[in-house]
Amino acid sequence: MAEELLIVAGEASADLHAARALEALRALRPGIHAFGVGGPLLRAAGLEALHPAEAISVMGLAEVIPRLPRILGILRDLGREAERRRPRAALLVDLPDFNLRLARRLRRLGVKVVYYISPTVWAWRPGRARKIAQVVDRMLCILPFEERFYEGTGVPARFVGHPLADRPAPGPAAGYRVELGLDPARTTVALVPGSRVTELARIFPPMLEAAEVLRVRHPDVQFVVPVAPTLRRDQLAPYVAAHAGLDVRLVEARADLAVGASDGALVKSGTSTLEAGLMLRPMVVVYKLSWLSWIVARLLVKLVHVSLVNLLAGRGVVPELLQGDATPARMAAELEAVLGPGPAREAQLSGLREVRDALGPPGAPQRVAEELALVLG
Repeated sequence: MAEELLIVAGEASADLHAARALEALRALRPGIHAFGVGGPLLRAAGLEALHPAEAISVMGLAEVIPRLPRILGILRDLGREAERRRPRAALLVDLPDFNLRLARRLRRLGVKVVYYISPTVWAWRPGRARKIAQVVDRMLCILPFEERFYEGTGVPARFVGHPLADRPAPGPAAGYRVELGLDPARTTVALVPGSRVTELARIFPPMLEAAEVLRVRHPDVQFVVPVAPTLRRDQLAPYVAAHAGLDVRLVEARADLAVGASDGALVKSGTSTLEAGLMLRPMVVVYKLSWLSWIVARLLVKLVHVSLVNLLAGRGVVPELLQGDATPARMAAELEAVLGPGPAREAQLSGLREVRDALGPPGAPQRVAEELALVLG
């Protein structure tokens, strides 16, 4: 009988990191059978997907409410499957509002919970670390400063390094352009609008309007947009069609490759900012929530910076345009300031090199697999 492991990864970056960890675990435990929630990369790595990742991948209070019945249904279904299959362990990746509720149910069933990518207890609800300790058996952190927030809570926490640290140093932009079918000689701007349908609706239209502004200053400009694994090309196409005068290429590729092909990028806040930052290309970080979600976030989150790049650097390396500041004019102006050679561009690139050095050594997926193997026994 195969050894069972429950995995839940609810959005594009979690899907990638969990897939690599599962591949590394299979080298240690070839007979393992994984089931749960995941995207295309986890499914390709052998996950039996009971539900797709996009079914639980929602950001913001106003966005969650209409999908709450389905999300709660998936939560109940995973609990029933865990009771029926009795996995020895579960790997829950990010997505704390869903995964911590599931962890509580799994703990009652005697399933060991390994949590990969710590909830941002350092950003809001600091007391949450002690509550996490009640339902999690092992916390695997990917940012170097996170371990200390679990000291004294009773949950063993380990900094396993950031999974993106495995990626090689970026090459010249022209090489990525050829790989993606772009003209290697033209000015190139990447637009990275996110991996959720709700993010797409809020962020992609103003990004495209900013692209119109940039085209006036750079008539030869071409734009490249990565289609996240959790989205379909036809979900982005209508937005692009509304700007027929722009030369926009949708590519089925990782965000980092699209950014690598660019002279500069507009990037949705989240893991994609770190992916983009490691390509050492200037960028502007943008994000928009519903006004209800924004008000709640402002009341709860106490951070000077929101992007992972700036948090790791400890200062404002890249501009952050949030909510009302994320206008097409501001996006275009901030990107224009670093698009060509000059001190502003060089200062940003110097900060991005520091961030790359802060991610720890390569090998995070292997270390996650070793932790899982220990918990599995």
